[in-house]
Amino acid sequence: MALDNTGFSSCPESLSLPVPEKGEEPVEEAPKDAPPNDIQNTSEELGHVVTTEMAPPKQPTTNNNMSFQDKMAAREAQANQPRKKVQGAGQERGKFGWGRSKRKRQRYVEKNGRCNVQHGNMRETYRYLTDIFTTLVDLNWRCSLLVFVMAYAVTWLFFGAIWYLIAYCRGDLDHLEDEAWTPCVNNVNGFISAFLFSIETETTIGYGHRVITDQCPVGTMLLLLQAILGSMVNAFMVGCMFVKISQPNKRAETLVFSRNAVISLRDDKLCLMFRVGDLRSSHIVGANMRAKLIKSKQTQEGEFIPLDQTDISVGFETGDDRLFLVSPLVISHEIDVRSPFWDMSQAQLEKEDFEIVVILEGMVEATGMTCQARSSYLAEELLWGHRFSPMMSLAEGFFDVDYGAFHHTFEVDTPSCSARELALAAARLDAHLYWSISSRLDEEKWEGPNLTEQTEKSTDSESVREGDGPTFTVGGVTNTQDQSVVGEQNGSVTTDQSESEA
Repeated sequence: MALDNTGFSSCPESLSLPVPEKGEEPVEEAPKDAPPNDIQNTSEELGHVVTTEMAPPKQPTTNNNMSFQDKMAAREAQANQPRKKVQGAGQERGKFGWGRSKRKRQRYVEKNGRCNVQHGNMRETYRYLTDIFTTLVDLNWRCSLLVFVMAYAVTWLFFGAIWYLIAYCRGDLDHLEDEAWTPCVNNVNGFISAFLFSIETETTIGYGHRVITDQCPVGTMLLLLQAILGSMVNAFMVGCMFVKISQPNKRAETLVFSRNAVISLRDDKLCLMFRVGDLRSSHIVGANMRAKLIKSKQTQEGEFIPLDQTDISVGFETGDDRLFLVSPLVISHEIDVRSPFWDMSQAQLEKEDFEIVVILEGMVEATGMTCQARSSYLAEELLWGHRFSPMMSLAEGFFDVDYGAFHHTFEVDTPSCSARELALAAARLDAHLYWSISSRLDEEKWEGPNLTEQTEKSTDSESVREGDGPTFTVGGVTNTQDQSVVGEQNGSVTTDQSESEA
């Protein structure tokens, strides 16, 4: 609050320290050596009133004396000044540096098709061991190679230790120089040689230097056991590696989806569209397309269903979901009454929080295995009023596909209302046209020349007056009685009453 010293010039010094009222802090007087000020600012700081010198406020500059050209130049310069970009608390900068408070939504399915779901607190882990083959196939490559190497190394070491134990128990290691001694396995003089013999036995190499003799029945039984178990390990591990190498999910890397989905008119109906293509020359046999809407909802009973899945029709009723994927195709979903986007407009789309998961399934032509490719679109990845650019052209003897325009879109005229409002507007227009056409037909019917002639004829037949015949008035209505006598139609002459009397 600004105070003027001139208002207190007549007050005595004893009144410079007023008694504080209830709830107020004591006020100290400003020092006397303070320079005189015309304008003072009192601010409360630590219970004291501090007077600070302030510059007089600037008088607003008037542009009354400015010419019209100067005013227009100043206004244009003010309009061309860059706007100050302010980033609010808890906001992140957008594409152009403006603050936006909309948080980034967590995807349910990533753009590359990986499901962003992690299973935790699983107590029945033994179920993984019941299907050990699938468990080994699902491991990553680092763990798979480790299991592959360890499976062979452990079996070789295990049987090599048994061969060494047999030689040690029989005393073959003590009679290495005795030529009359028949060992269980020739030329086994330590653990290394027993380990090499185990590798030769399991891999059926057979160098011929270390061989089993017929004087060791225990060795014969062990040889049979190692041969059988070695074959089982080979079949199991080679099968796992073959299935892992030939997994069809790698084929999905060459099945591409458009970066964005678009919403525009197609045959006067709003449609949600996205593009899918196959980069390989080998085709996907029996390709089938599906789409799911992932959105949390709350039922009428108050139950909250997180990430509820709703089917999005992409032509299941008409068979359009079965694709002949030789060239890139645009998959269309017509937004009708059964569509979950029936009541969604462009303004509501910007506020929605959902995810569309698209799934392409088919059989790989080269291997005959079923392949599945997935992708997803968030609400901000749907472009309202856009259409995909054409990417196919006719060349000499073939059709040329330009994948450089696969993700390109361009804007088209599209109403911003919902499909429901668009259908209602079309229904009103059809009703208006129907009634306007009917009214015009009725006007032509009632105002046409034939109807006018018929009306005139009927009026003439009722009120024709011929001569001075007698008239009769009944109830205020005057009718003229026709006194003419109609003669014969075949050439006869019609005479009236006066002529007959004469």
